[in-house]
Amino acid sequence: MSEVVAIVPARGGSKGVPRKNLSRVGGIPLIARAIDAARRCPSIDRVVVTTDDGDIAAVAEEWGAEVVVRPADLAGDAATSESALLHALDVLEERKVDVGVVAFLQATSPFIDVPALDDAVHLVRSRRRDSVFSAVETYGFLWAKAAGDAAEAINHDVDVRPRRQEREPHYLETGGFYVLRAAGFRATGHRFFGSIGIAEVAERTAIEIDTAAELEIARALAPLVDAPAPIDVDAVVTDFDGVHTDDSVRVDQDGGESVNVSRSDGMGVARLRAAGIPVLILSTEANPVVTARARKLRVDVAQDTADKASALRAWADGRGIPLSRIAYLGNDVNDLACLDIVGWPVAVPGAHPLVLAAARVVLDRPGGAGAVRDLAERVLAGRATASADPLTAAQEAP
Repeated sequence: MSEVVAIVPARGGSKGVPRKNLSRVGGIPLIARAIDAARRCPSIDRVVVTTDDGDIAAVAEEWGAEVVVRPADLAGDAATSESALLHALDVLEERKVDVGVVAFLQATSPFIDVPALDDAVHLVRSRRRDSVFSAVETYGFLWAKAAGDAAEAINHDVDVRPRRQEREPHYLETGGFYVLRAAGFRATGHRFFGSIGIAEVAERTAIEIDTAAELEIARALAPLVDAPAPIDVDAVVTDFDGVHTDDSVRVDQDGGESVNVSRSDGMGVARLRAAGIPVLILSTEANPVVTARARKLRVDVAQDTADKASALRAWADGRGIPLSRIAYLGNDVNDLACLDIVGWPVAVPGAHPLVLAAARVVLDRPGGAGAVRDLAERVLAGRATASADPLTAAQEAP
């Protein structure tokens, strides 16, 4: 039986926003958001990323997509998305994949409406439509600039100003997704052909990122649009000061330092260890209290570390854990490099604004007062949710 294949074109070059497809919204790279949306769509059988960029390919594979290496002549500014899709279909044919329906997703649309995507696939697979695109309903009066910059009405009569309820809606493409019958697309070489349908999506999901300003808008919207997701990871890494502690220190007359930690955090770490989830404390702090606390908790520790991201990569490689399967909990700017490379960047409340902006989730409990326990409970709940979800289990099966 032919497959429904999601194809995400993601070239490395981008002039408006450099490295745009790897930029993070809601703590997740844009390319990963598109892959995640496709994998959550029940009617999609396979997810493919076509790219010319090694870093994008690595992220795509970590998030569960197959990769098609796009030739340089199809990755320039003048190359069309259609050319990338057709090349990907040729490669899939060589791999003996029978593609019946193509779901063309754009990584620059960070809030893809999965139920609408699923409905669009069913419309095409049932042959009720040949091509379906995501769009938002609009009742706006549209204008264009004519000769001499004079305004010219596009979709209305300037002499008639009906109320909204008296007007017929129009539909604006969001660019989020296009679902196409593969045979028809190959024959025409264009995303619109045959009987064309509209998949209506919510207006809040309709942003498309082409500029730095639109990227910032998307980041601001993410906490409002993204549905809470279980933290399903294979390892937990935390900073120390401001995470296991309240970021304060007591200094005696001899210069000795001491900190406060939470017994609740200790129980959370113990529960993670019992579940087989490794924990690393990673700190730039040289004070031996860090190692002493790690020894008490019976977890790995790396301290007095100037390059925390390199230390994190080395630890993950040594344990064979993909960075996308790690939750990192931080609070200050020296955590940003780590937050930027893991699948689950997490922040404590009251963290530095840049850390809060980089986080995929902000915890309820502050550092030194149960933040680590909060994260531990969410990770354990996420593992339970993932094991009970047959779709997740099927997607993660080898």
